[in-house]
Amino acid sequence: MAEAVNNIHDLINSMAYQTFGLNVTDKDLHFWIMGFIGMAVFLFVYLLSKWLSKLPFGITALSFLYTMTFMFVLVFGIEIQQALTRRGNMEFIDAIVGLWGFVALFLVYIALIIVVLVIRSLFRRITNKDDIDA
Repeated sequence: MAEAVNNIHDLINSMAYQTFGLNVTDKDLHFWIMGFIGMAVFLFVYLLSKWLSKLPFGITALSFLYTMTFMFVLVFGIEIQQALTRRGNMEFIDAIVGLWGFVALFLVYIALIIVVLVIRSLFRRITNKDDIDA
């Protein structure tokens, strides 16, 4: 994958020179390419967030997506830090297991919310039935 990114980098650099006569530096490429990638991701996230916010549990879904993104950055940052400091082993599976820990606990959270909603629904049915009988 790193080679593919490097090849794309070289292709963009040569295209910029051949097409526009621009001799762009690595910093120039990073400025423009990351700028366009960032704006494309922003527009996608904006539209997705707008759509999700209209759903019944949209804010929960948005919170999950934001937290999951944060967790990706955190676990891979920790793995890179372990490689740089040589403390612990930098293993891809460690990052995946860490992310599964979050997903597992989030599923427990969802299960608890479902239990609370079911109990609340049953309680309302019983309370409304008593009101009708009286």
